[in-house]
Amino acid sequence: MPAALLSVYDKEGLVEFARGLVDLGWRLLASGGTARMLRAHELPVTEITDYTGTPEVLSGRVKTLHPAIHAGLLARPAAEDLQELEAQGWEPIDLVAVNLYPFEKVAADPQAGLEEIIENIDIGGVTLIRAAAKNHARVTLVSDPADYMPVLAELQAGGTSLETRRRLAVKGFSVTARYDAAIHAHLLKRFSPAEEEENVTAPLHLELFPVSELRYGENPHQQAVLYSYQPGTGPLGGRLLQGKALSYNNLLDLDAAWRAAVSFDRPTLCIVKHLSPCGLASADSLAEAYPLALASDPVSAFGGVIAANRPFDEAAARALGDLFIECIAAPGFSAGALQILASRKNLRLLSMPDTNVGPDFELRSVNQGILRQSLDLGDPPETEWRVVTRRSPTEAEWTALRFAWKACQHVRSNAIVFCAGEATVGIGGGQPNRVDCVRIAAQRAGERARGAVMASDAFFPFPDSVEEAARAGIRAIIAPGGSVRDEQAVAAADHHDIAMVFTGVRHFRH
Repeated sequence: MPAALLSVYDKEGLVEFARGLVDLGWRLLASGGTARMLRAHELPVTEITDYTGTPEVLSGRVKTLHPAIHAGLLARPAAEDLQELEAQGWEPIDLVAVNLYPFEKVAADPQAGLEEIIENIDIGGVTLIRAAAKNHARVTLVSDPADYMPVLAELQAGGTSLETRRRLAVKGFSVTARYDAAIHAHLLKRFSPAEEEENVTAPLHLELFPVSELRYGENPHQQAVLYSYQPGTGPLGGRLLQGKALSYNNLLDLDAAWRAAVSFDRPTLCIVKHLSPCGLASADSLAEAYPLALASDPVSAFGGVIAANRPFDEAAARALGDLFIECIAAPGFSAGALQILASRKNLRLLSMPDTNVGPDFELRSVNQGILRQSLDLGDPPETEWRVVTRRSPTEAEWTALRFAWKACQHVRSNAIVFCAGEATVGIGGGQPNRVDCVRIAAQRAGERARGAVMASDAFFPFPDSVEEAARAGIRAIIAPGGSVRDEQAVAAADHHDIAMVFTGVRHFRH
């Protein structure tokens, strides 16, 4: 009679799995809490303490750590191993269903004390997983409740295949690797002296789950795969409602557009092309914001992607007109919008579950390494902004400056954004020098630059950018300040009766 050992914290789905094993003639062994639940469902089970003859000790800290258990798991099918088990009065264990104490969940709870966190470091469960995974040539490991029914189906068909046992073993080692990494990272930070806490640099352990294999990368000769931090999620955490699969470039553009759109509070729509915003606007509705964003650069908008921070409704869908758009990301689409957009067979619609951006850090690969940084959320309160020119902005200019300052944070450096009201009218970025970006923004804006405001993501190293802005007709400027030539930039602004505000914070985006 084959034997299965069941010892789980998360008991969801276990009863059905155990009942299926019993129906197949399996003997069940289980740790205390798991055994009690199985008995409550009238399933025959032998408690581990009865099997080993040793009670659970140290208030349950030691349950499955016994030679009878681990010898039964690690015994190979060789005659000498089986004879040694028999001499001890033990038997082989052929399947293990185990999952672990929820250390990550408890450690993430700000109300959890150190003692509670320590008690949620699983010892026996990790050991069971490693033993079963090591001996996968004979033993089937089930460390994920999602595998209960597929494994049971294989057993009903005659037994798990070596391929399945190998896959489950790899999953088990993945579980323990992530678990140990989470414990290490948490305790390293917690046990570091307070003055060093902000400087702790722990090894970075990443576990990424494949979402989809992409047709190709940035170019057809490059291979690409999309991964997620969580299993079972869709692209960018959303759900594709229509259209063909998203491409590598689509995903980059949608991510940029999404981050920009959701950074605003009012209904906002962002158009991105080749990773650069070409139009961004806020209004009372998405239908009103769209034409404002489009007018910023209608040429570049062709073939771009759109992100919105409100559900896409019928009015917004109609406002698109006949512009060719690759993808739209929004926190939902109304039935009316879906009906209108369904006629665009090549348009992808990505429904996002919320307006959050996560995780709270960014990773970028460099040669032989990875760069990690926290998200750019470093803006000071407006009370710390300084008007540095003789003239202060008007009320209308303040509204435009606030919008422009947030918008420029999503443009590639050297970022320059011209805005009128709550909409961009010209964007320049990604150039090696700032004055060229001012010229590009001015060219895009044309006559709309007259009376508009300008935002710069970093200080002006020379007054030439201010002079270019003045020629374009800019009436107010917002920038971080901090250049050794700030006085020259301020003097140029005063000369042209331009109001200038310094925020004190730079927003490079390379």
